[in-house]
Amino acid sequence: MSKNHPEAPALQISQWLNAEADLTLASLRGRVVVLHAFQMLCPACVSHGLPQAKKMQQLFDAKDVAVIGLHSVFEHHAVMTPEALKAFVHEYRLSFPIGIDQPSRGGIPATMREYQLQGTPSIVLIDRQGRIRLSHFGVIDDMVLGAAIGQLAAEVETTTLIARPSGDAGMVGTRDACGESGCPA
Repeated sequence: MSKNHPEAPALQISQWLNAEADLTLASLRGRVVVLHAFQMLCPACVSHGLPQAKKMQQLFDAKDVAVIGLHSVFEHHAVMTPEALKAFVHEYRLSFPIGIDQPSRGGIPATMREYQLQGTPSIVLIDRQGRIRLSHFGVIDDMVLGAAIGQLAAEVETTTLIARPSGDAGMVGTRDACGESGCPA
């Protein structure tokens, strides 16, 4: 695993929906973060991106993978208000946390600008250590995205299984990491 992946910038959110408290990447450290940037009036977001985000939330355990929406409005500002988004989230039954990207001068919202996103939909995968591992603009195949998320989620095996002396002479292992599904090598 390369350590040359950039650290993910802080999320610049003006308001959270579907979250009991404000989320930060620091509070999500230890989990893979799937950040889905969308606009509610973006056809590809509505037809593909948001259903995909809902699937990812259903398929992956929340203790390993956090799915977060990022509503990044860079056009049609007058109609894509927080109140309109609340109704949209209710109608589409979106239950994952959604942050409203902080507006900024120049029209491109703050988080979108910091992440250098090219538009919506966009997917950003952030590993357990808070590093950007994938940034993709446009529609991405479900299987490709699922495999990428699964690969990042599996990295906990290699990053937490640090060789250390065990009770066996000369053996290096992690027998205490064994569980009902087996013992990782």
